[in-house]
Amino acid sequence: MQAVLSFLISVWLFVMTLGSYLSPLPARLNQQAADAGGRPAVMPLEGGSDPWYVEGDGEYHYCYSIGEGIAIRHAKHPFDLGTGEETIAYRAPRDTAYSWAYWAPELHRFGDSWYLYVAASDTESAHHRMYVLKGDDPRGSFEMIGKISDPSDKWAIDGTVLCYEDALYFVWSGWEGEEDGQQNLYIAHMRDPTTIDSERFILSSPNHLWERRWMPINEGPQVLEKDGRLFLLYSASGSWTDDYCLGLLRFRGGEITDRRNWVKDPLPVLTKVKGAYGPGHCSFLQSADGTDYIIYHANVTAGTGWNGRTVRMQPFGWRCGFPVFGLPETPGKIVFFLR
Repeated sequence: MQAVLSFLISVWLFVMTLGSYLSPLPARLNQQAADAGGRPAVMPLEGGSDPWYVEGDGEYHYCYSIGEGIAIRHAKHPFDLGTGEETIAYRAPRDTAYSWAYWAPELHRFGDSWYLYVAASDTESAHHRMYVLKGDDPRGSFEMIGKISDPSDKWAIDGTVLCYEDALYFVWSGWEGEEDGQQNLYIAHMRDPTTIDSERFILSSPNHLWERRWMPINEGPQVLEKDGRLFLLYSASGSWTDDYCLGLLRFRGGEITDRRNWVKDPLPVLTKVKGAYGPGHCSFLQSADGTDYIIYHANVTAGTGWNGRTVRMQPFGWRCGFPVFGLPETPGKIVFFLR
């Protein structure tokens, strides 16, 4: 009986995921935003990788790496972030364990303080770890607090914070051991926004073929919540390839650090089309009318890898409590956002 139930659930998830590709719902939401007087923008918005957009203090903030540090742009509308006012949040000093290769920074607010989470290293990529910085204002400078790690202190990138039942958890991509070859998603409890106080627990490993193209990778976890439901979006397969894509984990309740309580969709939820190759590493915003938007990077031209990424933004909807993303937006598509 349990095997039959598991099979039926798998079939239902497959149908739901396949239906999200074909659904006209995102297009309808975009038309509704246009009819409501939303501001238009032609996709892609700009060149860039790992886009992190967040709203706070009456404006939007776009957080990104500048190689050996972090910059943030600020604007009153998300479509202006590409040309918005830039502030330098942090420049790394020389000759430290965190002086080089700042990857995928994220800006979060807890209480009255702002926190930046970013992967950094010395001159060796194999030494990448997650670091946390603290500031009082997203337009101001940030102080390096230090490394944020579980006791294993393994290679780690793409960290984000998950808030669940008044507790904080850190979720990131890392190696199981000391060598490259596969990236998994891990979770650990946080004592406060700068400290992990538990061992790490694996949430997901790349077991589907679409997660293993060129290299078995799960990375870039992002939290998505709606009406009491909790999801993790993540990027899969080689980030330098056209096959990079977005997968989805659904939390079904119970102990949040137990991977058995997370159900993986059998298919990617956002994958390549012509003009949008390698869609991955997302963040989320919500418009004034409550419509949800996903922001991610993708390549206009096939085979251009890390150097050809551009930032896209599009609305997505919900059906039966599950997100419906549709297909990636292609160059020339007009997207509307109601602020």
